[in-house]
Amino acid sequence: MQQTPVTKPHEQDDDNDEIDLMGLLGTLIDHKWLIAGVTGVFMAAGVAYALLATPVYQANALIQVEAKKNDMLGFSDIGSMLGKESPSATEIELIKSRRNIGAAVDNLKLDIEVEPNYFPLIGEFVARRFKQDAENSVNSPLLGMNSFAWGGEHLKLADLQLPEELMGTDLTLVAGEAGSFTLLDEDNNVLVKGQVGQPYEQNGVKLQVESLQANAGTTFNVVRYPRLTTILNYQKVLDVSERGKESGMVALALESTEPDTAIQTLNEIARLYVQQNIERTSAEAAQSLGFLKDQLPQVRKDLEKAENALNAFQIRSKSIDISLEAKAILDQIVALDTSISTLKLQQAEMDRKFTPQHPAYRALMGQLAELTSKQQRLAKQVENLPTTQQELLSLTRDLKVSTEIYTQLLNKSQELDVMRAGAVGNVRLIDTADADLRYPVKPKKTLIVLIATLLGAFLAISYVLFRKALNRGVENPDDIEKLGLPVYASIPFSSLQKVEDEKSPGGRGTRATPLLASSHPTDLAIEGLRSLRTSLHFAMLEANNNRLMISGPSPKVGKSFVSANLAAVIAQSGQRVLLVDVDMRKGYIHKMFGLPVENGLSDLLAKRCDLDTAIHKTEVENLDVIGRGQIPPNPSELLMHKNFTEFLEIISAKYDQVILDTPPFLAVADAAIVGRQSGTNLIVTRFELNPAREVELTMRRFAQNGIELKGAIFNGVEKRASAKYGYGAYGYYNYEYKSDNV
Repeated sequence: MQQTPVTKPHEQDDDNDEIDLMGLLGTLIDHKWLIAGVTGVFMAAGVAYALLATPVYQANALIQVEAKKNDMLGFSDIGSMLGKESPSATEIELIKSRRNIGAAVDNLKLDIEVEPNYFPLIGEFVARRFKQDAENSVNSPLLGMNSFAWGGEHLKLADLQLPEELMGTDLTLVAGEAGSFTLLDEDNNVLVKGQVGQPYEQNGVKLQVESLQANAGTTFNVVRYPRLTTILNYQKVLDVSERGKESGMVALALESTEPDTAIQTLNEIARLYVQQNIERTSAEAAQSLGFLKDQLPQVRKDLEKAENALNAFQIRSKSIDISLEAKAILDQIVALDTSISTLKLQQAEMDRKFTPQHPAYRALMGQLAELTSKQQRLAKQVENLPTTQQELLSLTRDLKVSTEIYTQLLNKSQELDVMRAGAVGNVRLIDTADADLRYPVKPKKTLIVLIATLLGAFLAISYVLFRKALNRGVENPDDIEKLGLPVYASIPFSSLQKVEDEKSPGGRGTRATPLLASSHPTDLAIEGLRSLRTSLHFAMLEANNNRLMISGPSPKVGKSFVSANLAAVIAQSGQRVLLVDVDMRKGYIHKMFGLPVENGLSDLLAKRCDLDTAIHKTEVENLDVIGRGQIPPNPSELLMHKNFTEFLEIISAKYDQVILDTPPFLAVADAAIVGRQSGTNLIVTRFELNPAREVELTMRRFAQNGIELKGAIFNGVEKRASAKYGYGAYGYYNYEYKSDNV
């Protein structure tokens, strides 16, 4: 017996590993409604979120930071010569410091969070759109749900002190009648009951409600956070940045769902920062003033001592004047001594602020060393003068230096006294906080809808392509023929048969359904079976008997549908056909024709009935059917018995065509037993169900059992843009059917 050659996988088209872009595009077109549906759902969700989400507003303020060019003593800033960074960097950290934000938290009670309890999803949306027609008016509860807030509700706490175990926990305040309220813990235990405006201390809780505006029964969520937790949260959400490099303009921004609270908070933070800067400046002025007052008495003594010494010398020398040469040297020496004295005073001031290793301190010492070197060179020039001129020059120098230093310190002392009283810092608030209530910064509705739409499309496309990658079922009959197995016919998917099956209350085959070949003879699936009938007519001319076995690699390929309707189509051509349900395990052909399960093939082979009793007439002329019968315990043994061989010989002689519907070939051995006694053997493969490897394995099993597999029937073909083969162009629905009976 000739065996069908099996093509090895490596003999298939080498292009299988290449990405078929047109095929992927076709797959997307095939699932366009799924993609469109998922994308539409995500877009609708994006629109709903954009409309229902609570808008977030941004409050902004602007502060100017001026660099300090001179210190409190009026000396030049040594640090400015070292390329020191912009003063704004330091001020930004001061603005966000725990001290500054903590003071704002304490002043505004920002660690107490109060929020009305809104109905899920739509409650806050409804509340935002409530317009008060009178002062203190509240929206009426929808459907009597007065525990939720629907608009106009307000609760302000003047004080809330909680024990440690209740810090950070969700408490519930229930509004009552005539300004009464009840505070509950997480377990609905009563903590405080009282009236608005009265302070209470109950169960370790101190509470005073300043104002309450709500319907009776409305609940509010109240939380008192630890102070440090609140400060750290505000440090995260407070945005402080410098506008432009080294511009000294610092912008503050704070986002919140409550714009009034954001404005108030930002103004308080800015106010406290400016106040802190003024206090810092005043403190520095007071500290520098104290230092100067300590130095003035000593400088005054030095001045008086220099005056007395000069007067005494002039008396002894009888008013000797300084020469022009000595006067020039004197002016230089006085300038140097004044600068050196000034730097030493600055050194004394810096000793309180910096270590000797600080760059500013080291730069000061470098300047001092340079001036001292110049002073020493001038001192050598003085040594060349006459002794009298040298002494007079020294005394005059001491007097002038002391006079200039004393005058400078006295003036600076008066300036610092005025500065301390005026207390003007180097920062000022340019723009107070404000927010644009027309345009919230979040949510960005257009962007959200766009992202949601793109996300939906991406997920839908990914799902379709992923399912395509997992589903390795054959979609093209060419793929089957590449394995070396000819395809005798491709049967289009029948939506009419699907409708008929769905009418069955328990699923397929639970009651008689009209045979498609009889009820809808113009269906495309039936046209495909007529094409198969023609192909089989010539293929079976060389067969050694008139038996046609139809099997399949796996269940649900539609072999019983093909067998029954093919039998009907052949019978309509005038041939006498017998359809035998050889699937004695799960066969349901008897249900397709509305026949009883008794007196079937199993009963006939077990000698519980005779052949005439087992054969049932059908409504299709020339078509007889033998059902599976009662389920036997040993189906394979019954088929291997000589009774089955004798049965086949008898029916082959009585009918022009015998069609044997067998179980799936890879599931049980029944098809192999029947195939050895059939002249023609076909398998049914289903579109997108059977992978090529499964078909190849079926062919190999047929060959191993010495059975010639004639070909395949490609069933359930759907019109797909991704497939190269389809039936969408055939229109058989609009013509009057004529019987093929001869």
